[in-house]
Amino acid sequence: MRRKAFTLIELLIVMAVIAILIAIAIPSFRGMQNEARKTKAQGDVRVVKIAVESYYKNNGQYPAEANYQTTLLNASPRILEAPLYDPFGATSTTAYMYDLSTGDPATARYYVIYSVGPASNGTAAVDNNGTVTTSNDAIWESNGHL
Repeated sequence: MRRKAFTLIELLIVMAVIAILIAIAIPSFRGMQNEARKTKAQGDVRVVKIAVESYYKNNGQYPAEANYQTTLLNASPRILEAPLYDPFGATSTTAYMYDLSTGDPATARYYVIYSVGPASNGTAAVDNNGTVTTSNDAIWESNGHL
């Protein structure tokens, strides 16, 4: 009586099919990871925008550009519970970028908060008229306009 078993050719074909399926799945998985990072950045930028607006309502001016998240973390009443980091930043502790229309928080009327985006080279700026200019894939929120 002869036993039924897989031949070497059959095993190689099954392994090849599995390898092809994995090769198809990995790029789409990476695309989903990138979309998740974009969604996280959009949500975080909105949270920081709300925090900046709350700080303005309580203090009559926007936080200074340098260490703005530390200012929001230490504000009274407490505005942010923990720092938020840009998933597209150079390191895992790169904060979202924050720019005022003037360098002086006491006179600034407009601000922009942004992530550098998937290409990690996006920028955004706001002028004294509230016009926001962006480049590349920056993910941003502002009290200004395009």
